Amino acid sequence: MPIRITGMNSGLDTESIITELVKAEKTKVDSIKKKQTLHQWKQDAWKELNAKVYKLFQNTLGNMRLATDFSKKVTDISNPSIAKIISSDGAMDATQTLKVKELASTGYMTGAKLEKDKDGNPIDVTKQTLLKDLGIEAGSTITVETGGKKTDIRISEDTTLAGFVASLKSAGVEANYDEKNKRLHIAAAKSGKDNDFLITASNAEGTDALSKLGILSYGEKEKEVYQKYADLNKPENAAAKQAAIDGDIAKRLEAYISKRESLLKKQTEQTEALNEGKTAFSTEYGENVEDVDKDVLKQSIDDLKAKIEADGDSASESDKENLAKLQGKLSAVENYESRVKELDATTQSLSDVESYLDPADPTKAGAKLTAEVEDAWKKKIEEAEKVVNATPGSLGGIERQYGKNATIELNGVEYEGESNTFEVNGLTITALQKSDEVATLTTRSDTEGVYNIVKNFLKEYNAIINEMDKMYNAESTKGYEPLTDAEKDELTDTEIEKWETKIKDSVLRRDSNLSSLSSAMKNIMLQGAVVNGKQMYLSNFGIETLGYFSSAENEKNAYHINGDEDDATVSSKANDLKAAIAADPDTVISFFSQLAQNLYTELDKQSRSIDGVRSFGSFYDDKRMEDEYKNYTTKIKKQEDKLTAMQDKWYNKFAAMETALAKLQSNQSAVSSLLGGM
Repeated sequence: MPIRITGMNSGLDTESIITELVKAEKTKVDSIKKKQTLHQWKQDAWKELNAKVYKLFQNTLGNMRLATDFSKKVTDISNPSIAKIISSDGAMDATQTLKVKELASTGYMTGAKLEKDKDGNPIDVTKQTLLKDLGIEAGSTITVETGGKKTDIRISEDTTLAGFVASLKSAGVEANYDEKNKRLHIAAAKSGKDNDFLITASNAEGTDALSKLGILSYGEKEKEVYQKYADLNKPENAAAKQAAIDGDIAKRLEAYISKRESLLKKQTEQTEALNEGKTAFSTEYGENVEDVDKDVLKQSIDDLKAKIEADGDSASESDKENLAKLQGKLSAVENYESRVKELDATTQSLSDVESYLDPADPTKAGAKLTAEVEDAWKKKIEEAEKVVNATPGSLGGIERQYGKNATIELNGVEYEGESNTFEVNGLTITALQKSDEVATLTTRSDTEGVYNIVKNFLKEYNAIINEMDKMYNAESTKGYEPLTDAEKDELTDTEIEKWETKIKDSVLRRDSNLSSLSSAMKNIMLQGAVVNGKQMYLSNFGIETLGYFSSAENEKNAYHINGDEDDATVSSKANDLKAAIAADPDTVISFFSQLAQNLYTELDKQSRSIDGVRSFGSFYDDKRMEDEYKNYTTKIKKQEDKLTAMQDKWYNKFAAMETALAKLQSNQSAVSSLLGGM
């Protein structure tokens, strides 16, 4: 809105005058805005109510109309501390016996305390501590076996405790280093003996590594692994020992042969590249690159740089070109030298690899390879013998718990599983406590569950019907309209809230959609349902309204279950519904599932999409109301444009008057000046 300075010459309060002149048009704008606000409140009320009705329709009735929703089973156990029982709908009504013979457990290891460095001195071991600082050699290898998978973890110079823990996790176990208590904690990913883990050494250095990490276990299962290696030292196992050594030699030989082929190829490529570079240098600079004295070349470059700097702006182009050429030559020499070093490194690596092969036949193992493998196996067997012969717990500080399966006995038949939960013949049994006691399980129909389904349904239905009646029968708010901003400025926040609440509470008063929906729901409830050819009503099960004079305002259509202890108005009466469920649950279930189906069908019809009027799942004309809201927006825009045009017209008129007065005052001043000067 433009800033206007008015009344400078006339002295009139133009703003106030124009405000009064356009007041009628401004009132029209406010009137449409109030209607739109009232319409918005009506939409909001319907959206909130619609959500509640849709929940009743889709969830509660959607489930209740299926008789299976009522067919719940419950199983009582004579000692609930032994096991927890969940019954499926298909569980048999029967009495059974249960004994929990063993609980499942998860394999677990708590390592010894880590507090010394490689020299035996006290050290603060953290997650970032390098394993080599604990005296663990690079190349130490351990094997993690869990879930039918074996993973080798090789320790390097840079391996930290955190990195080792990450490797354990990648191998399939849970692991953590507790910095506060300085111990490694390792656990199987799942409970049960088949999901347990084993951590053993893959070489002699690995045994030492496990010892220094505080996780070298002398338990029975670990000893079984080491025993296989220790037994190789027995005379009768000499052939097996030699076969293991030969297998290891063959494996390493294959790796060395592959490495040799790769290095030979690399050596050839580097030699060819070096020769090409040598030829290119000779062609470019006219001399052998190997004959260049690099120190002399550098000195020439430094001298020429100094001359160019001294000459400054007068430095010759010839000197600059020579400098660039010399610098390029030096770069080429250094590149050649770098390639020579790379070739030398490859040649040395090739020599190292070939030292493990037979000089006469590179496809066979040399003496060095054979000796190294034999020595490694000797150390591995010696370390295995130490572990096998060690007394359990002699390392100190290690706690090892093996994973176990759970075992239960149901009706004399034993079941074993990895977890404490078993699913047997419709029962989900979760073992809680190992016990010699034989518990009794009694499975029966859940009559209390049927009662609660009906009770919860009526509670939800009553809340919706009471709200509908309250909205439809709300007091008239004739004379009340939404407030404009100017009107709000004259009231307190409490007064504004009270005013608007009164209007909002009555926005659906005498609403035709509301009346239609409410009446349809009430009629279905009154009609009851047919069970086995017999017409039955809610009253047959002790479910009734309180009557016109006994009911609270707007609660005359709510249903009450006689004898319901949570309902003070009928709690003293006999509970006919519970009695009916106990005596003939099938009839009760049939009645309420049919009643739910009837109400579901009616609400489904009420929520059908009507093109241009109602969306699917809506119980009111949401599309029409949204279009009406948009129409109000259009009307407001048009009316505001008219108001603005009228304001501009009056401002222009008053501006013209001010201009005329300014000219008149100017002429008077000029005349006065002339008369005064005579």
